[in-house]
Amino acid sequence: MVASPQLIASIRLLQLARAELHQFVEQELEKNPLLEPASNDGESFGDVLPMSREDQIGARENDIDRPTSAGASERLGDWKSLRNTTNNPPGNRPTLDEFTASTETLHDHVAGQIALTPFTPQERLIAGQLAAHLEDTGYLQAHLSELAERLNIRTADVERVLAALQQFDPPGIFARTLSECLEIQLRQRDRFDPAMAALVANLELLARRDFQALKQLCGVDQEDLLDMLHEIRALDPKPGNRFQSGAPESIIPDVWVTPSPGGGWQIELDPDTLPKLLINQTYLAEVSRLTDQNPKDQAFLNECLQNANWLIRSLDQRAKTILKVTAEIVRQQGAFLEHGVAHLRPLNLRTVAEAINVHESTVSRVTSNKYMLTPRGVFELKYFFTVALVSCQGGEAHSAEAVRHRIKAIIAAESPGDVLSDDDIAVRLKNTGIDVARRTVTKYREAMNIPSSVQRRREKRLWLSANQGMAPGTADQSGA
Repeated sequence: MVASPQLIASIRLLQLARAELHQFVEQELEKNPLLEPASNDGESFGDVLPMSREDQIGARENDIDRPTSAGASERLGDWKSLRNTTNNPPGNRPTLDEFTASTETLHDHVAGQIALTPFTPQERLIAGQLAAHLEDTGYLQAHLSELAERLNIRTADVERVLAALQQFDPPGIFARTLSECLEIQLRQRDRFDPAMAALVANLELLARRDFQALKQLCGVDQEDLLDMLHEIRALDPKPGNRFQSGAPESIIPDVWVTPSPGGGWQIELDPDTLPKLLINQTYLAEVSRLTDQNPKDQAFLNECLQNANWLIRSLDQRAKTILKVTAEIVRQQGAFLEHGVAHLRPLNLRTVAEAINVHESTVSRVTSNKYMLTPRGVFELKYFFTVALVSCQGGEAHSAEAVRHRIKAIIAAESPGDVLSDDDIAVRLKNTGIDVARRTVTKYREAMNIPSSVQRRREKRLWLSANQGMAPGTADQSGA
């Protein structure tokens, strides 16, 4: 099939994110003199759909592949657009601040660890002063002797506290040089032997790739040196960079999903994210009179009018398609909105495409870089599409995201004396009807940045011993 330029542009328009869409519309406004932005008081795209609780219950009771395109189209037609008559006015919408996750900075992370460390009052004061000189990269920029003199204490006391701070997370923090940063990380991995110490002390030779000199200094052969270089590359030279230092960027959702007063859910496209355009009919009439005798000008005017009509129709079609895709997602994932991520169902693009009678690629474009605001937070539309994991008991399949949530909950409920291995977690999941292999548990755990059972056991024992060394009542407060 040969796609026309306008069809290609319509497809591209469908997958644009909010910022890209507004930039595209601004460019069209500059090029086309007939276009003008519509007033906010004008008619919207007809972008509010109520979904009854009966529709949700019916969708949950049937198989996820059950919708037919005809049935879905009839239901969408029955849902009547409520232009500007929403039962949930903008003043009653949840604010984005309710769902904005607070971003932990490096200094917040360090302050929390200082609070949980059994320091003496003097050591806690020193730790606070050292933390104040911590850069965003994780390096310490302070002279210990000057700090000791200012606090009227011994330099040895400052060095002792610094040694404790250098054991904090992330590994390598509070180092004063790159060599010290790498040394701290290697010591925590129990890999700082004499050969590795010689390598870390001669990083300038490594930068020059003088491997022959490094082999002599480290007393190793070429194979051992290559293994050591792989270990060095696996370290983080700037451990503080994983924390965000600036203000987080806000995500503006394209769709709002709110509880409907009559039960079920109400779906509304955010009018602030939808550019609305009109054709300036007055200007068109005036220019048409002036260009009647000039065929070239008349052709240009006709082209502008054609492009303007196309863009207005394309924007309207884009809004309606986003609304239809979102409505089907909400119908399929109603249990998630009511009960949480543990009830997220497996869903694929084909199921939604067949339900609303569009091509699968259209659903893929609609769900790219589009966000939905729900009572449970802001989610990208692609979040609701997850693979299915087979049930042990022949029941309904489980979504991968729900299984990840279950794994996280199991690990969070561990006690210091009962840390579960990946095999144990797989057995527990199987007992609840989720058939998942041990390697799958490992993959999901690592994707969530959860340490292995050995690391978790060590951390829990350290935390327990630290709290047992505090004054009575301190552990309970810190745990709270």
